[in-house]
Amino acid sequence: MINRYVALDIETTGLNPAVDRIIEVGMARVEDGQITQKYSTLVYPGISVSERITELTGIHNEELTGKPRIEDIIGEITEFIGDWPVLGHNVIFDFSFLKKAAVNNGLTINDDGIDTLKLARRILPEVEHKSLSFLCQYFNIDPGRSHRAYDDAVSASLLYAKLEEIKPDDEGFSNTTKLVYTVKKDSPITLPQKRYLAALVEKHNIKLEIPMEEMTKSMASRQIDTIIAQYGK
Repeated sequence: MINRYVALDIETTGLNPAVDRIIEVGMARVEDGQITQKYSTLVYPGISVSERITELTGIHNEELTGKPRIEDIIGEITEFIGDWPVLGHNVIFDFSFLKKAAVNNGLTINDDGIDTLKLARRILPEVEHKSLSFLCQYFNIDPGRSHRAYDDAVSASLLYAKLEEIKPDDEGFSNTTKLVYTVKKDSPITLPQKRYLAALVEKHNIKLEIPMEEMTKSMASRQIDTIIAQYGK
């Protein structure tokens, strides 16, 4: 088994790193099966959390007010990870959000990964579901608070150990894989975009779901195109 890694999980406002935001980060440094250091924080996303996400995670908008923004803590997150592999259940999802934040702030993040979802698919083909919550139940792992970042990170680490007991010779216990997610640095919304978007909002009496100051250049462009397609210029 790979004897040191950072177990990682994040909670977000949605599934798309291009438009959605991180609301919680949980990490645990694991050495020889023991947690040696933990990291857990809520994150202010700058946009509202939907009722669906609140129902899933239990995280309310009020809890996030006053919490650090991801750009304020991405440096300490990448430092916590260092050169250690990151482990998670469908870890590319968590990695993609963190890599986007890192790139936007001129940082790099280690791309060596261990994916317990891929391991479970190989080792447990007969098991009907491969979600983290289902596999925790399958192996009698106490999931803590399901869909909370730190507890899910720890659950993925415990799952890794359970899978290794079944098939220790699987390559996933001796080699990491490269996590590939291509992302470009975001450009902020431009002043002409702000003026045009503000005019469209006023003309058509529209309430924006994402505050204008939180939009990137590409987000503003898509928002303008959507409004014009639906309401006209």
